[in-house]
Amino acid sequence: MIKAATWLTHIEQTPPGTIHSALIEEFGRTHTYVEYDTRGCGLSQRKVDDISFNAWVRDLEAVADASGHERFALLGFTCAAGVAVEYAARHPDRVSHLILFGGFATSYHSTSHPDPAVSREGDLMLELAEVGWGCSSPAFRQVFVSRFLPQASQAQWETFDKLQRETATPDVAARYLRAMYSMNVKEAAAGVRCPTLVFHPKDDQMVKFDQGKRLASLIPGARFVPLEGRNHIPFPDEPAWIGFLQEVRRFLGASDAASSRVRLTPRQSEVLRYVASGQTDKQIAHALSLSPRTVEMHVAGAIKALGCKTRAEATHRAAHHRLLDA
Repeated sequence: MIKAATWLTHIEQTPPGTIHSALIEEFGRTHTYVEYDTRGCGLSQRKVDDISFNAWVRDLEAVADASGHERFALLGFTCAAGVAVEYAARHPDRVSHLILFGGFATSYHSTSHPDPAVSREGDLMLELAEVGWGCSSPAFRQVFVSRFLPQASQAQWETFDKLQRETATPDVAARYLRAMYSMNVKEAAAGVRCPTLVFHPKDDQMVKFDQGKRLASLIPGARFVPLEGRNHIPFPDEPAWIGFLQEVRRFLGASDAASSRVRLTPRQSEVLRYVASGQTDKQIAHALSLSPRTVEMHVAGAIKALGCKTRAEATHRAAHHRLLDA
C-alpha cells in the first residue's frame, strides 16, 4: 500500500494518538506500507522550484517505481486524493484498489462556475498563509486548525500547530495552497478503472461533504461511505476512524487474509481472552483449572505465534485478526 503524500507530514514525527501512527500500525501488519514526505515538506528537500499538481503526480510515480511493487493499493487523504485519482487514471495496470478520504475533484480556483464569495474565501486563506504561517503567534495558523480539527482538544490543536510550523515554511505553505486550490481531476476521475472506496466526514469543516460525494460520483463504480464527525481527518479514538477501518478491511479483504496466516491453539485463544479482560495468571489459572505456570506457557506461545513482544501487543493483534472470538 502506498499513501500519496500531503503537505502536513513529517515521516520522523508520528506521535502516538495521531492518524499517521494509526495508519502505520494498521496497514504495516498486513502490507508493505509506504509513506513519503511531499516536496518542500517534512524531510524532503525544502527549496524546490516546482510545487504543482503535476509535480506531485510525478513524485508519486517515482515512489511507486522505487517501491518495487508492480501492483498496490493506493491511499489518498485530503488534497492527496486528487493526486491518487490522477495516478490511478494514468496507470490502471498498477493500482489494485483506490481508497480516498476527505478529497475533492475541484477547488476554490478550479471550479467551472465560481461563487465570488467562495473564491474570496480561497484568496483569504492564501493571504493568511503568506502573512501568518511563520509568525511566533499561532493566531493565523489557528484559522487552519479550527477548520481542520474543530473537535480537537487544546493539546491536539497545539500539536497540529507545531506540525504546521515544522513541516512547511510560509513560502511553501502558500505555494502549496495555491496549487491545491487550482486542482481539477474531473476528467481523470472518469478514467479510473480500479475498485474505489471514497470516505468523507458528514460535517467536515475544511472540505464540504458534498465535494466528497461529487468526487465519488465521477469515478465509475466507486462506493461512497459517509462518516460521522466534523474533523477533516479523524483521530484514532473517533467513530469515523473505526468506520474507516471496518470498511477498508472489507474492501481489501485484509482481515481474512491476515487471519489465514496467523494461527493460535484453542487454549491460547481462550487464555488471551482472559488476558484481554485484565485477568492475572493466577485468576486465569483458577478459572480454567490450570496452574499459573501453564497459563504463562500458553501466553508465551501466543505471543510467539503472533510475532509480538508483549502481552498487550499480542491481545491487540489477536483481537484485530478476530482470533479472540469465542
